[in-house]
Amino acid sequence: MPVLRNALPPRGRRESGSLSLRTDIEAGSAAPPRGTGERVLVIAPSWVGDAILSEPLIASLRTAADGAVSIDVVAPPWCGPVYARMQGVDRILGAPAAHGEFALRERRRLGVALRATRYARAYVLPNTWKSALVPWFARIPVRIGYRGEARHGLLTEARRLDRHAMPQLVTRYAALGKPDRTPAGQPQAPVLIPDQSNLAAALQALELDRAKPVAILCPGAEYGPAKRWPPSYFAEVARELGKAGDTVLLVGSAKDAPIAEDIVRLSGGACRNLCGKTTLDQAIDVLAAARLAITNDSGLMHVAAALGTPLVAIYGSSTPDHTPPMSERASIIKLDMPCSPCFERTCPLGHFNCMMNLKPERVLAEALAVPRPLGPAGERTSETTAMRP
Repeated sequence: MPVLRNALPPRGRRESGSLSLRTDIEAGSAAPPRGTGERVLVIAPSWVGDAILSEPLIASLRTAADGAVSIDVVAPPWCGPVYARMQGVDRILGAPAAHGEFALRERRRLGVALRATRYARAYVLPNTWKSALVPWFARIPVRIGYRGEARHGLLTEARRLDRHAMPQLVTRYAALGKPDRTPAGQPQAPVLIPDQSNLAAALQALELDRAKPVAILCPGAEYGPAKRWPPSYFAEVARELGKAGDTVLLVGSAKDAPIAEDIVRLSGGACRNLCGKTTLDQAIDVLAAARLAITNDSGLMHVAAALGTPLVAIYGSSTPDHTPPMSERASIIKLDMPCSPCFERTCPLGHFNCMMNLKPERVLAEALAVPRPLGPAGERTSETTAMRP
């Protein structure tokens, strides 16, 4: 089991400097966490956006212990970079199985290897039965999570989830850090810490132009096409932002690259396709330096929100009632169609009106309303450098 990344210690978070990557350490021989006091294990969700929404839970655990706690996270590799940007995470341990895999032997191996760490508590964020196996095999005395798939034998505190009282996922996660049946309240917004040194390296590696402000469009959504605004609409927005003086970048995974190529073509080359060309580390820091991000309901939407980047978030088949971008600098755009939210991967009615009827003019109006960076004399200008390493 690899240690994916050493995050910064609870009291030692800094805003710059690279984080070391370690993939050659077996759990049985890994050094124990460096923090003092109680040791806690968090079993992370499998989606990047959900992982970001777990940050308030980690923050509350750190605050309750006045920092005297070591927090380790078991996470899939694609979620590791976001946990590395959370204050108070001591170690990020590679999940023993891919999303959807049972992998009983691998989960047992990891749990047994973690027994020597002597965790006091574990928080199991996914609701699946198999996600609770590692803390059970690790013999962690207190194992907290929601009932999910009949996990009473695996969890010592299998809590009942009141979906009506806690409609938002971030609230559900944060509530696990409080005594059972305590009023959940509204948790703080998730926070990710950008890395200025990593940004400088990313700008150089990607050969990004720093002469103009940068607007980032994120056209992908891992869940499915029903959450993706049409490429032709993104292309129209890219053209207009380019005319307004922005360098327009398309950021996403390799799966989003074909969509991004369509956007580049339809926009007449008004934007540059970086989908699949950045690591998530790089994408986080480039988003932190942008003046604006326009996204679907996706993991990168939550990244931008947690970084405090001005954001226009587009919703179609899903709803912000469950997983909104938690930022005062986010504008949510959606149509309240009779058929939405349907939460389907593709439009079950075939017309896709929740996105097709959400025209570029509406998104562009929100985007152009975001203040531009100040020039040397204090005026708003398109010539101001937005990306400063």
